[in-house]
Amino acid sequence: MSYSITVRLVVPAGGSAVSQLTQRVEEVGGVVTALDVTSSGVDQLRIDVTCAARDTNHADDIVEALKRVEGVEVHKVSDRTFLMHLGGTIEMASKHPIRNRDELSMIYTPGVARVCLAIAANPEDARRLTVKRNSVAVVTDGSAVLGLGNIGPSAALPVMEGKAALFKRFAGIDAWPLCLDTQDVDEIVRTVQVVAPVFAGINLEDISAPRCFEVEARLRELLDIPVFHDDQHGTAIVVLAALTNALRVVDKAMADVRIVLSGAGAAGSAIVRLLLEAGARDVVVADIDGVIHGGRGELNSSLQWIADHTNAAGFNGSLKEAVRGADVFIGVSAPNLLTGADIEAMADRAIVFALANPDPEVDPSEARRYAAVVATGRSDYPNQINNVLAFPGVFRGLLDASAHTIEDSLLVAAAAAISASVSDDELNANYMIPSVFHEDVHKAVAAAVKEAAVATQSRTAAAPRLDDVDDLVPADLPDVPVGADGSRG
Repeated sequence: MSYSITVRLVVPAGGSAVSQLTQRVEEVGGVVTALDVTSSGVDQLRIDVTCAARDTNHADDIVEALKRVEGVEVHKVSDRTFLMHLGGTIEMASKHPIRNRDELSMIYTPGVARVCLAIAANPEDARRLTVKRNSVAVVTDGSAVLGLGNIGPSAALPVMEGKAALFKRFAGIDAWPLCLDTQDVDEIVRTVQVVAPVFAGINLEDISAPRCFEVEARLRELLDIPVFHDDQHGTAIVVLAALTNALRVVDKAMADVRIVLSGAGAAGSAIVRLLLEAGARDVVVADIDGVIHGGRGELNSSLQWIADHTNAAGFNGSLKEAVRGADVFIGVSAPNLLTGADIEAMADRAIVFALANPDPEVDPSEARRYAAVVATGRSDYPNQINNVLAFPGVFRGLLDASAHTIEDSLLVAAAAAISASVSDDELNANYMIPSVFHEDVHKAVAAAVKEAAVATQSRTAAAPRLDDVDDLVPADLPDVPVGADGSRG
């Protein structure tokens, strides 16, 4: 758990102190997950007690409860989450050993010069002969980090490290955090542009709206590698996948349902676009200023697009009014906007995705009293909408296809792969989206995206096969004598 602590104690070897430890923790609502004797003497034991807590204040209560056990001395309290982040959560590793001069000369000078010249002669070879072929940049300016807001690039780094770790764990991709000390759009775009030769894809992360839209659009124009904004596209993919399966549960069709969406920022805008791409016809969107419609007044370009493509009836009431009779509510906005009574007023067998974190738009327990299917962004309720289901497989597919762009068809294909990972036999109101640890989902997403990317490639020439050894030796290099021991030169 994220608030797990380990308390190092010294307790008397005799008496009842040891037996009281678990009891005292449970009395204040904690859970002992491990109790390890780390050293033993004639008179004393040193014990590490690991406990699950709700938050930092609760952790303090647990420590105080342990101190009250007679004879117990508290020596050290360690927050296990902080321990995991000591020195960072990722590292660079060499793919080849460097055990002798011969290996050094191939990985570095002089042998590496031949590879450099090959790339200089044919820049596209960088995809095959460098880390580029399997590398993604995770780029942020720290302006919209998780639910923490504008905390800056240094404070954002642990999140980007975690993102890189997930890329590696679920898709085998080498991802590199780039936390930029600027929130100027021109500087962000230019910085990413000049470092792009190292990467085969760009993952934009936690950049606040509406600047994120311009950053993404400009980078897509400038770069010949895919640019993916996870807060937009990742969220949209998983929401579409979850909604596809939720509609299967309630036996309704995408084209027939009325969808009300709260939130028109990065996530909300992308969800709207992908829902329309997937066949939704009746969508109403609300933001902090109310329901978006053409006559609302001055709208930025993103909101104007929403006004032009949704709310065909021109509804101009409140969010609460909009959800009355709606089949689907999707929230990517702010906590406690709706009540159980609002959900009761929705259509029969309604679907509610309340995704604001950590506090959803409506209390999930209240929503479950009236809606047929409820999903949140939280891990302590069924049906967690989690971007980790999407972005590793999406980039694996893009990289395997040597893709240069991302089309909406790729996002729809990814969503379809996620939804198909839940079979008809498994599907029910409490399980309509797979776990991120589902053994097949990331491979399925990668395969679907690769197929879609190959189908939309603008160039007809097939990408070089990475498993063809002959392709790894540039044809125009001069012959080099081969020694009796197999060495060259």
